[in-house]
Amino acid sequence: MIYLDYQATTPLAPEAREAMMPWLSGPEAPGFANPHSPHRFGRAAAAAVEVARDQVAALLPAGGRVIFTSGATEALNLAIIGSGARRLAVSGIEHAAVLDTARFVDPGLAILPVGHDGLVDPEVEWPDRTDLVAVMQVNNEIGTVQPVDRLGARARAAGALFVCDAVQGAGKLAPPQQADLIALSAHKLHGPKGIGALWVRDGVALAPLLHGGGQEGGLRSGTLSPALCAGFGAAAALANARMAEDSAHVEGLWQAARVTLAGFTLNGSAAARWHGNLNLAREGLDVVRLMSDLRDIAFSAGSACASGSGRPSHVLRAIGRSDREARSALRLGFGRYTTPAELREAAERIVAAAAAQE
Repeated sequence: MIYLDYQATTPLAPEAREAMMPWLSGPEAPGFANPHSPHRFGRAAAAAVEVARDQVAALLPAGGRVIFTSGATEALNLAIIGSGARRLAVSGIEHAAVLDTARFVDPGLAILPVGHDGLVDPEVEWPDRTDLVAVMQVNNEIGTVQPVDRLGARARAAGALFVCDAVQGAGKLAPPQQADLIALSAHKLHGPKGIGALWVRDGVALAPLLHGGGQEGGLRSGTLSPALCAGFGAAAALANARMAEDSAHVEGLWQAARVTLAGFTLNGSAAARWHGNLNLAREGLDVVRLMSDLRDIAFSAGSACASGSGRPSHVLRAIGRSDREARSALRLGFGRYTTPAELREAAERIVAAAAAQE
């Protein structure tokens, strides 16, 4: 199989798996201990959690704290609902974890438009008295990198909180410096599934969604998994150390793929974009048939979270694509463990299979 669906999930880094193993031990070793227990084994597990917390925090701005969650969806719910904000403005291409949560809080929320390039205008207007603005760092479907620092600075100057979904950018790009709340997911940066984090700027008050044991500073009750935390931490530390190397590798893959797939139209900006995301369209292309013809190549016909819904991508519609055009789009995602030979083979086979439909 050739795996080209990095926006949906990334392969687990061997270093992350290795970091997890001591905390997955059975009764013959103390790694299974509850990190909230006061005995020696519990304290050892708690220490592993705190090491991981520091490793994740190193990807984020100074002056805040990391709260572990079950994933980015929970982190974004905690940020938006827990903030107590009532008048919201969010970009029209946010992930459903933001859009649906924002609509739950404020059914009349303001939707910030994007241009045909998939970018929010940094001077976009939002309603007076807006108390929370949410714009993602990197779009999960088309890869556009938003001007989040400029937007965040404007929001904070106006007295609004700025929430940033940094799931696709964490470990790849510099963190959003002007955000008040930042959501991350471990499995999007070569860590394990089932764990994410919310970074909370010092001085920002939140109310918990989950009540019970008062873990995570009272913001997220529930027993933490030392194994998942350790895997997340190791993946974050590796991403931090390899950021420049990974970026250079992705850039080479991007350039090669663009040459081979020159007959396809790029969705979204080519410049203000994470180049590990290649969202393409071709007039009249039946992407469902394409995926059936290329079953040993893993790629997406849209956002993985909307797969099987039958609905055209709200992101592609937001940048002006018709429903027909949106249904002719495919997304290739690649990164650290993708080889040039794999990507070249996949691209050549996609070109051939698309031509066979004509």
